[in-house]
This record gives sequence, structure tokens and C-alpha cells, in this order.
Amino acid sequence: MSATISKDTVVTLDYRVTDSDGQLVDDGPEPLSYLHGGYDGIFPKLEAELDGKAVGAKVSVRLDPGEAFGEYSADLVQVEPLESFPDGTEIGSVFEGMQEGGDEVRLFRVTDIEEGQVVLDGNHPLAGVTLNFSCTVAAIRPANQSEISAGVAGVTGH
Repeated sequence: MSATISKDTVVTLDYRVTDSDGQLVDDGPEPLSYLHGGYDGIFPKLEAELDGKAVGAKVSVRLDPGEAFGEYSADLVQVEPLESFPDGTEIGSVFEGMQEGGDEVRLFRVTDIEEGQVVLDGNHPLAGVTLNFSCTVAAIRPANQSEISAGVAGVTGH
């Protein structure tokens, strides 16, 4: 009997992700491995769809923004003076910071620099985007105790 995906198995996927217009988001140049069984290593809707599948199974799942990287929030966009940033700051630079009035540290991406002002966006780059995740199960193996304890695939004991 061949192995199937169940709790505490490490699953390796060959995958491809497109947006709702069919534009390529990620062509999965490297296989994705995760620990199956509610460890938050993969989107819950995708994990549920993969449960019970065997090597070679093909799965396609549509992930609405709330099931992937969340809805886009204008509240996570901030404008700060350029002089508050180090030399060399450019569009695409990433900084850790807190949302105004918040207490959660998050990553902010510089999306614009104009007239001495820096526009920072704390949304995930794919926030608000519907994703189509297509994958093939490439491998399944039992997780080791270190992986189960850590809640992630690829952890080895010392």
C-alpha cells in the first residue's frame, strides 16, 4: 500500500501559482515541503484538499484573498519623511516597523518616494489577490520527532 498524506507526514509538492487573470505568480522553481496536519505550514484550504492524497495526485485550489494573504488594507499604508530612512533607500526596500497606533511588528515595503516622502506598505505583496494553486504530490514521508516538535519540515535532531 502506498503512503497517503495524513497528520505528521512531510509532503513535497511541485507547484505553480497564478492569479485570477492567469498571470504567473510563482512557478515553483524549487519543490515545496511542509509538515501536514495543522501546523500552519501551508494554506489551510490547500492542506484540507491534499489530505488523503498519494504521490502523483494532482490538486488545484482557488484561494480567495482571505484564504491566502488577506484582503488589502489601506490602513497598512503609511507616509514618512525621507530623512527618517538610511541613504540608499529605494522603491522595493523593506523595513521592519509598527503600524501607526498598532503594537505588531511587521514588514513594510517602500512603494514610492516622491517630494521627500516615502510611501510604506505593510500589506503582503499578494494581499487582495485571488490565487490559483496547482500542484502535484511529489513525495510523502513520515515526519521525524524533531519536525513534529518544531512544527516544521526539515528539522533534524541534535
